[in-house]
Amino acid sequence: MAADGGSFSLGLPCVFSPKSRQYLALCAQDGRLRIWNTDIKTLNQEYVPSAHLSATCTCISWGPCRKAKEGPQRKKRKSDAGQVENQVDLLALGTAAGSVIIYSTVKGALHCTLDGGHSGGVNCVQWHPEDCLLYSGSDDTRIVEWDLQTGKARCKWKADRASVTSLCVSPDGKLLLSAGHTIKMWDLETKEVYRKFTGHSTAVTTLRFATTRPPDSNGLYFLSGAAQDRLLSVWQVREDGKDKNSVVSFNLTDEPHHIDLLTSSSKDEAVRLAVVCKDGQLHLFEHLLNGPCKKPLSPLCTVQMTGVEDSPVPVPLLAVALTPDNHSLLLAYGNHLQPVMERVEVNTAERHVCLTRDVRTTLSLNMETTVSKVKTPVGNAKSKVLVPGLPGHQAPVKGALGSEKRKGTDAKEMSIEERLGKIKMSPEKGVKGAPSLQTDNYAVLLVQGLESKDINILNKVFHTRKDNLIKKTVALLPLPAVLPLVEEITKRMQGHPYTAVLMVRWLKAVLMQHTSYLASLPDLVFQLGVLYHVIESRVKMFHKLSKLHGKLYLLMTQVATSGKEVKDVEHKAKLVYEEESSDEDNASGDEGLPDEDSDNWEEDETMEDEAEEGVRMESKVNGDSDIEPGNESEEE
Repeated sequence: MAADGGSFSLGLPCVFSPKSRQYLALCAQDGRLRIWNTDIKTLNQEYVPSAHLSATCTCISWGPCRKAKEGPQRKKRKSDAGQVENQVDLLALGTAAGSVIIYSTVKGALHCTLDGGHSGGVNCVQWHPEDCLLYSGSDDTRIVEWDLQTGKARCKWKADRASVTSLCVSPDGKLLLSAGHTIKMWDLETKEVYRKFTGHSTAVTTLRFATTRPPDSNGLYFLSGAAQDRLLSVWQVREDGKDKNSVVSFNLTDEPHHIDLLTSSSKDEAVRLAVVCKDGQLHLFEHLLNGPCKKPLSPLCTVQMTGVEDSPVPVPLLAVALTPDNHSLLLAYGNHLQPVMERVEVNTAERHVCLTRDVRTTLSLNMETTVSKVKTPVGNAKSKVLVPGLPGHQAPVKGALGSEKRKGTDAKEMSIEERLGKIKMSPEKGVKGAPSLQTDNYAVLLVQGLESKDINILNKVFHTRKDNLIKKTVALLPLPAVLPLVEEITKRMQGHPYTAVLMVRWLKAVLMQHTSYLASLPDLVFQLGVLYHVIESRVKMFHKLSKLHGKLYLLMTQVATSGKEVKDVEHKAKLVYEEESSDEDNASGDEGLPDEDSDNWEEDETMEDEAEEGVRMESKVNGDSDIEPGNESEEE
């Protein structure tokens, strides 16, 4: 029995279907789930989750083979009835948002979504071999047991202090392995810890049961792999409980990314193991587990894959599947967007095997008619199909431009005098004495730079910041020069961020002007795949940095506002106005009382305001005579 499942991995999820190994499920950087048929080497299904950009897929696990319940469709033949009972159907996808997506390959649609179980990203999912149960581990340090019949969480418990990065259910469905930095074995009936193991110094990324024997027979073994660890450790479950340390280690060249094994059902049967490392190499092991082994075991055979170029470039292996035949392997290699699947026979008698493949010619996107909506016209052998550009779109730019010039000798072609007039420098529009380049001159320089690969010419063209000039330059480019321009933009976007900012403007103009031409390229996925990876790595932290920028902006605004208020309180007033005191007002009122018999009060009422003003003026002039009214009152 081959082990399959979805555990936390630093690479992109990539898993073969169990038993028949007919399908390969993987998630690329764009967040889409693609299921490839390994028999006919074509894309069988493609599913785009609703939140594939914000909640990317982190792990994949195939469910056990079962009889799929299909909707109302046409009746199947009797010969197909047996195939429906044993086919794979459900596929579990853990997401970074904390939800688990269940996809049905038979229906070709979403089966259900399991929400509300985790508060952190899901790192691993594992199916129960018999019951309709699913287990998931997350960054919130908890394990959730899901019931697929109800679509709700059946049980939930805390597994470790750190994140749960890997899970594995025993073949009999009674035990569950979970790991963060330490490894724990749980009894699924009581949800209690059955055994504890030392684990690794880093996060455990892989857990697999190597034997199918009961735990009380001293014959139950499992293996584990961790990030940044070049050893696969094998652990033995013993009756006496003295099983904290590993008994066997397998030596690797790099940390494991994908593991497949054929379990041992008896003491005399050896375990077959295939490991794909981060460096793209494949290591094959075969060992009889019968106790501890002091020295790490070296691989029985190492398989590498290279291209057919003059200077060979390693081709990374993505996944491997073991077959009951001891000599054949099912390999998936190349690009995650368009992998290549191949069954090969490996001679394990040789310690090192190097396979040479031409990946560029093998990468051809063959989609079934049920997946692709593009209709191919049917024509006879005499018909000719006209497409933009040259056949293959990989011819050198120089030859392509020359052929266009030969074909374009018609009345619309400009004469040499007109061309010289267009290219002529005009010092009037620019700075005095400094000629400025015209739009078509930029296009000519760009084509010359792409042909000769002259860095000085390309830098002179790419350093412009005028969007209108960039759009016109790209629009005047001939079609065979578009693809070399995209390759140059991709190369420069991998450099300094300042250069990448300039290249984004050129890339935007290329996509706006030449989208129809790029869509007609047969190797579009391979050409734009590298560019997509570069962009994704550039904007990976943009969302978090935007949130941080917003919080800091609010914080700095509050600090600046509070600082201004303190300064206003301590600031001295520039102008102070002091009113007369109430005592002076009363005194001035007393001065007016004894003057009631004066002539000023005998005037008409219409002149009352003028009289009051005269009294005020008199009191101000005779300020020293305040004592006289008092003396007069005393004499009276």
